[in-house]
Amino acid sequence: MSLFSLENKTAIITGGASGIGEAISKAFAKQGADVHILEFNAENGERVAKEISSNGGKVTFHACDVSNNGQVAEIINGIAEKQYIDILVNNAGIAHVGNLEGTGVEDMDRIYNVNVKGVYNCMHAVITKMKEKGGMILNMASIASSVGITDRFAYSMSKGAVLTMSYSVAKDYMEYGIRCNTISPARIHTPFVDGFIKANYPGKEAEMFDKLSKSQPIGRMGKPEEVANLAVYLCSDEASFITGTDFPIDGGYIKLNG
Repeated sequence: MSLFSLENKTAIITGGASGIGEAISKAFAKQGADVHILEFNAENGERVAKEISSNGGKVTFHACDVSNNGQVAEIINGIAEKQYIDILVNNAGIAHVGNLEGTGVEDMDRIYNVNVKGVYNCMHAVITKMKEKGGMILNMASIASSVGITDRFAYSMSKGAVLTMSYSVAKDYMEYGIRCNTISPARIHTPFVDGFIKANYPGKEAEMFDKLSKSQPIGRMGKPEEVANLAVYLCSDEASFITGTDFPIDGGYIKLNG
């Protein structure tokens, strides 16, 4: 068996059909996992599932709003009736730009419901099942969990919560062979970034892309595939001694941006 193999493992990936999540879904399938994509955007979900399947991967798409506890429980229970769930990757999330004064109650509720409650819903649905034979939970946090980012008040709140929830799960369920870690990306070049630049800087897209790239000490944005490669390692048996740990993948942002 090759290194970082996910053969004979069932993996649930939320938000698994766009950006980082899409890259993780494809990487996991390539490593042999039976991938279950939970995705709000049905068009994206069907597209990614079709692509993985056409390349010989094992994949099932489930239309899902992770903020809906009942919907999440129904889908995860359905998967668990047929397969043991070895891996949960909580990648689904939304962003918000604004400081405290620029963040309304509706903004806070929306961010909390998806980024915090969505992670809770998925972990809560899967944890009892994972206690049977152990497993791995990987939650997508952010460098905003650890450092101040301008105009990211609500988003930083949500990702800080993801980080600390993950530490609690790692501590509480270690005795059951359940590992829980986080990945904290800096700016990764995804369709969201392109859409944000286009919407907020019309006519200056190239200039802003260059500026955002150079804000990373390494001189460029990260690639979704680079995050996916780290996710593969952390969810593989080779990482069996790693739990309760956050992994910044940030081009040196946290340590070298001072």
